[in-house]
Amino acid sequence: MQHRAQGSARCCRLERAVMSVKGLDVLVVGGGVAGIGAASAFAQRGAQVTLLEQAADFLEVGAGLQISPNGARVIAALGQGASLDQLGTRSRAVVLRKGATGAEVLRMALPQDGPGFHLIHRADLIEVLRGGLTDVETRKLARVVAVAPDGPRPSVSLEDGAQLSADLVLGADGLHSVIRPALAAQPAQAPFFTGQVAWRALIPCTPDEAPEAQVFMGPGRHLVSYPLRNGRLRNIVAVEERADWAAEGWSHPGDPDALRHAFAGFGGPVPDWLAQVETLWLWGLFRHPVAARWHRGQAAILGDAAHPTLPFMAQGANLALEDAWSLAHVLDAAPSVAAGLSAWQDARAPRVARVIEAANRNARNYHLRPPLAPLAHLILRATGHIMPGAPLRQFAWIYDHDVTAA
Repeated sequence: MQHRAQGSARCCRLERAVMSVKGLDVLVVGGGVAGIGAASAFAQRGAQVTLLEQAADFLEVGAGLQISPNGARVIAALGQGASLDQLGTRSRAVVLRKGATGAEVLRMALPQDGPGFHLIHRADLIEVLRGGLTDVETRKLARVVAVAPDGPRPSVSLEDGAQLSADLVLGADGLHSVIRPALAAQPAQAPFFTGQVAWRALIPCTPDEAPEAQVFMGPGRHLVSYPLRNGRLRNIVAVEERADWAAEGWSHPGDPDALRHAFAGFGGPVPDWLAQVETLWLWGLFRHPVAARWHRGQAAILGDAAHPTLPFMAQGANLALEDAWSLAHVLDAAPSVAAGLSAWQDARAPRVARVIEAANRNARNYHLRPPLAPLAHLILRATGHIMPGAPLRQFAWIYDHDVTAA
């Protein structure tokens, strides 16, 4: 009789928990943008959150990121808008240039009011988001090796043999997620090499450099650059089409001379920038299918674990922030955790797929060859003169989206 009463009390507690995020026991796997964002969003609503990070600390790694208004709105809603303005830099424009000469093709002025567009180092963005972890228990050196998603208390197993359970387990563990395959009804499609590789590097900069993103376009390749940390650093991402395969991942050392050779035909400031590159990283760009299933039982994935995207719309971090906020919001009013997870995927999946397709198109547009390239540049230049705001407005559906409005 006593056992039955305890079980009844437990059921009642869970029933109340799933009607509101408040009091829900949430386990977040991964200390990147998606993980810290989700931990903050759930804690803000009163959940009891534990964040698991496999490293000894939140790593000072990565390079530049662009936070567009859709992501900045989430950061502000998490109470970290002032920190974003302090550690990031508001971008004034995106400038498309001819790779060979550096001549301007199109300048897209960016709004300076409202949430705005920000240029920020990844480590600084992590620092911004960590400001929302005051009510979150963080466990480091906690590497998850397996997950059991079924049952009222899904659990994870750590490399050290420990096992942890919660009312809700969230996998924000990135491209090579441990959680993702455990939720799938069938094996995922293998990613495929896009025929493109990317180098990333940081070089010194000067505070008088304009805070704008520049895109130098050439046949089969393009280079993006913008200043970071109040002009102390310049971020460079250079993408080249090539037939040979390159390994996937962010941590493969690259050869500066190979980068300079690949972009030898570029002019303007590019040769001087590349001459300063001493350390850089090379990675192969793979297209991963969006996961068919983002949830199972009371476990779910978000960010790159659910829907990796190529970097050509600078939306990876922004989509992760949207995921984090919207997931907490949907579950806060769902009849049950499982029902909320299902409703959340149904609502998010169409937008995510559309953004990913836009990124895929941008890659093709930046790499046009003659005779298409001169014609496309002429059209862009004319459009910029006749309808200055039109090129940016075509992506208003991305930037104006506000998951915090509800």
